[in-house]
Amino acid sequence: MSNQVEAPVPAPSAASRPLVVDARPSGTLRGIWIAVLGFLLLLPWLGLGEYPLHLVIVALIWSYIYTSWAVMGRLGMVSFGHGAFMGIGAYSVVLLWNGFGVSPWLGAVVGVALSVLVAMLIGYPCFRFRIIGHYFAIVTLALSEVTRLVIVALRDYTGGSLGITPMSGLADGATYSVYAMQFSDKTVWFYIALAVWLFGLMVWKMADRHPSRLALQAISEDEDAAASIGIPVARTKLGVTMLSAGLTALGGVLYAQYQLYVNPDTVSGIAISLQLVFGAIAGGMFVRLGPTVGAMFLLALSETLRVMIGNQYHGVDMTVYGALLILFIIFMPRGILGTLLKK
Repeated sequence: MSNQVEAPVPAPSAASRPLVVDARPSGTLRGIWIAVLGFLLLLPWLGLGEYPLHLVIVALIWSYIYTSWAVMGRLGMVSFGHGAFMGIGAYSVVLLWNGFGVSPWLGAVVGVALSVLVAMLIGYPCFRFRIIGHYFAIVTLALSEVTRLVIVALRDYTGGSLGITPMSGLADGATYSVYAMQFSDKTVWFYIALAVWLFGLMVWKMADRHPSRLALQAISEDEDAAASIGIPVARTKLGVTMLSAGLTALGGVLYAQYQLYVNPDTVSGIAISLQLVFGAIAGGMFVRLGPTVGAMFLLALSETLRVMIGNQYHGVDMTVYGALLILFIIFMPRGILGTLLKK
């Protein structure tokens, strides 16, 4: 008797199949990219003000994190556990700095390595025994919540549900510390976030053109057929899972160092995992800039809810996110940008 667990996978409809938009860029498209990049490089010097610049930085960080999830999610591997990887990255860098004085630059390497290791420990048995579909989603969902509960349980080190603040590395009136990765000038953080976001887009492009992408697309359609033609299913899926986990952990590091405060509800748990899924789907997870559009859409939505509702009613934001996620899946499965590019 087989120990394999399989979930019935419905045949993908035409609307749900990946939309390959990132072909070789034409001259016009390359020119648009250069113009947009030039505008972004000049953005901090256009007199936006502190808070608008803060929103842009947050949007870039979340755009990178959503892109990291979409590297895996767009290939039919729906993970609700990326809140765990983001939390591991964020808390690793803060705890190493506060407890041992380890520079966040080295702490980032440790956090990414731990996330990749956790992804391997969780992903290998899942892919080895073919735990797919909604069974895989449930496993990853549990991983995200277990990580949050572990962070809360280790309150003597992590601060529990109250969170933790990295020790200040700015002494004697200093405005920055490269060693502590702390900068009081938001312009510096803007360029750091911009560089990381561009790095995420570059990884997306490389993964999209890698031969394994076609193998993963074949696996998402029919694992048995893919295995029958010699595709190493488990190894291929594990590789992209570890890549996505490491990228997400780096996003957690960046978020922790920019905000200089983390708690288990803002960097881990089910709520964050669902936010990552919703952001990527809303923008269009089959398009390279789709997750970025999703990040801007979610940020605008959250700011609108904050102004209109404030903190009077808890859980309203997640209720709105859930309702919109259902609507996007039904009526705009390609997301905002994917739908616009299709027309």
